[in-house]
Amino acid sequence: MPLLNYTTKIEAAKTVAEIQRILAAHGAKSILTSYGDDGSVEALAFQIETAQGVVGFRLPINPEPVLKILERQSSLGKLRSHQGRPDRAQAVRVAWRIIKDWVEAQMALLETEMVKMEQVFLPYVITRGGRTLYEAMVDRHFQLPEGREE
Repeated sequence: MPLLNYTTKIEAAKTVAEIQRILAAHGAKSILTSYGDDGSVEALAFQIETAQGVVGFRLPINPEPVLKILERQSSLGKLRSHQGRPDRAQAVRVAWRIIKDWVEAQMALLETEMVKMEQVFLPYVITRGGRTLYEAMVDRHFQLPEGREE
């Protein structure tokens, strides 16, 4: 099965704007866009007011594995031939479309009140060190610091 959104022609900047509107409509108080050296959007950071106070989140993309999947699927003939050879720009577009779809799905869960914002975005919470919680936990081999377990 081909990768979700592999045919998208929608520029990453447009998709990022769509994500920003979704986040703002669901309570984001501020949104920061981070760009890579090549000028492409590489992450969105945003803040939400929660019962615990203001919490910051960062949604990054990683287009390199997306590009590898697109190249592999293209070489196996799983992608439509008229799409042309996948490149990094296409991988960035696809990655942001996948993030947008995921954010929309998370907001649907949020609207049902089955979850809270901080639950669905927990891996993306920005720690005091400026990294995401997921990144910090990878460094700790997913072990909580001593004395903090419940």
